[in-house]
Amino acid sequence: MIDAQYNPPRPRWDVITFTIALHLAALLAIFPANFSWSAVGVAVLLHTLTIGLGISLGFHRLATHRSLKVPKWLEYFFIFCGTLAGQGAVKGWVGYHRMHHLYADRQGDPHDSSQGFWWSHIGWLMHTIPSHGELRRFTQDINGDPFYEFCHKYYIVLQVLLGVFLYALGGMPWVVWGIFVRLFVGFHSTCFVNSACHMVGYRSHDVEDTSTNCWWVALLTFGEGWHNNHHANQSSVRYGWRWWELDMVWLTVWFLQSIGLASQVKATLPSSKSLSTK
Repeated sequence: MIDAQYNPPRPRWDVITFTIALHLAALLAIFPANFSWSAVGVAVLLHTLTIGLGISLGFHRLATHRSLKVPKWLEYFFIFCGTLAGQGAVKGWVGYHRMHHLYADRQGDPHDSSQGFWWSHIGWLMHTIPSHGELRRFTQDINGDPFYEFCHKYYIVLQVLLGVFLYALGGMPWVVWGIFVRLFVGFHSTCFVNSACHMVGYRSHDVEDTSTNCWWVALLTFGEGWHNNHHANQSSVRYGWRWWELDMVWLTVWFLQSIGLASQVKATLPSSKSLSTK
């Protein structure tokens, strides 16, 4: 359990500085010299790979919840994609999210939505919660895995190398859109799951937290916005259950299963009380 020593939390000036720099760098996109349709295409492609396959499938449904099993080479590919999303080191991402489910919307939840929109959206990232020792307790299954350790340690270096690669292929427009704009959009898309999806939208299931389903967050994150459905059955890889709840990651998993690349797929209906049968 998180104890009182983390209140009040201390600012993480490295994260604050990086976040400010990223937002300023994304503004470079307003200059015509930094625009090209090919650069926009690269940004969309990388957003799909890093947020869809990387964060939603790799970091979240695979590494955090173990809602499916894939060959190790494919698991590492998804984790690599998630590492390029620029949302911190993989062990931190997995550990914090597991804490969120354990302590949802109360003390111990890293992005407790009861602390307000700013805190749950971005403020929690800028403060020292929880301790490193507490975090390691939540990532025992991936601690020591050589590839996870590599991605955890070198996620910034890998982002820089991607930037160099994009510059070599398409010049500054590809860097501005493929790195800065893409990181900005991906960062806030994921953060909206922590903030908006505990404040706006609708609830399909009676759970003990404030999670909601939010369609526009689901569009940005390839299905993560059906957050109330997810909280109702955390182990299920499927988040969208109604016909309009588009979940592209679930469709991807279904395809992988159909060709024999995914097994032990957990896709059961939420077990909590439904608030609506329509």
